[in-house]
Amino acid sequence: MTDNSTMHHVTASDARAYIERVLLGNGVPKDNAIIVAKCLVEADLRGVDTHGMNRIPSYMARIREGVLDPKASPTLRRITPAVAQVDGHNGFGFLAAHMGMAAAIDMAKEIGIGMASVKHSNHFGMAAWVVQQALDAGMMSLVFTNSSPALPVWGGKSKLMGTSPIACGAPAGKSGRPFIMDMAPSVAARGKIYKALRRGEKIPEDWALDKDGNRTDDPAKALEGVLLPMGGPKGSAIAIMMDVFSGVLSGSAFAGHVTNPYDPSKPADAGHFLVTIKPDLFMSVDDFKERMDYLYHRVVGSDKMSGIDRIYFPGEIEDLHKEKRLKDGIPLVDAEIEALNKEATRVGAASLTTSLPPLKSHL
Repeated sequence: MTDNSTMHHVTASDARAYIERVLLGNGVPKDNAIIVAKCLVEADLRGVDTHGMNRIPSYMARIREGVLDPKASPTLRRITPAVAQVDGHNGFGFLAAHMGMAAAIDMAKEIGIGMASVKHSNHFGMAAWVVQQALDAGMMSLVFTNSSPALPVWGGKSKLMGTSPIACGAPAGKSGRPFIMDMAPSVAARGKIYKALRRGEKIPEDWALDKDGNRTDDPAKALEGVLLPMGGPKGSAIAIMMDVFSGVLSGSAFAGHVTNPYDPSKPADAGHFLVTIKPDLFMSVDDFKERMDYLYHRVVGSDKMSGIDRIYFPGEIEDLHKEKRLKDGIPLVDAEIEALNKEATRVGAASLTTSLPPLKSHL
């Protein structure tokens, strides 16, 4: 940011309570509001601010435009003993993914593996929360989703594929650090571009192209253009893979037809693909965890390249963010709080409480 802005810190409980109030005021049933709030705040706690409570204004805009059904609850149909399909009915993606993962967990407990395909859904935020749901049940998992166009396919110049995250996880050993991978196939997630725009920041020049195909550090021009896939054709192929498993297989929108979550013109029709696996299929749980612990220590104990002080296991940095933010609170600048409280005012709900003392930020 170009000026010194007041950085407020909000407790996780205050953030969840605020989100629930706004959702209830927009017609979301209480039980559903609790799930959505928990998922959004989990993203904020893990430092994934682009997928946390700052998404509330865009979600509420979609409700007001009639393209996201606040009252909808997903339904589940069991296909085989190991496969289920969830219909999101154009409700919150958090709800559909939560139901799909719960079903996959139950099937895996029974027969070792479970798979759920989700159709007619919406943006489900940070994919790591779905992975965490499986981890809480002691399960390994794969979590895929497709999303609205933001990337060109390799060799193209127009938006076609989404920055659809690929995520997976495995329970921790004695280290206490589970394996959690959650990454977009782009150099940077699109949410980071929106965050930079909201905060008046520039972006690195290798993140995106403007509408004329030139590299840019201006987030507004980047959003008019395209994001760049990581690793060229490799990132492009991963984005297409997400569309195959999440869109083509589920019966949802695909091939560039998922609606942008910031576009309130029509339903998103996103699809998800969820798999859970019992870690004791081929050995005892204790043996599995011992092997995970060995892997963890081999990774973080690797010889370091020049200039590196510490090597982290995938998901560890986010775990450390969560530990810190549970203690210090979730940081928000004035503009973000104003946007959030505008949504509270719209429905006559109490404003977001910033009970922790403000700090000066020099971002």
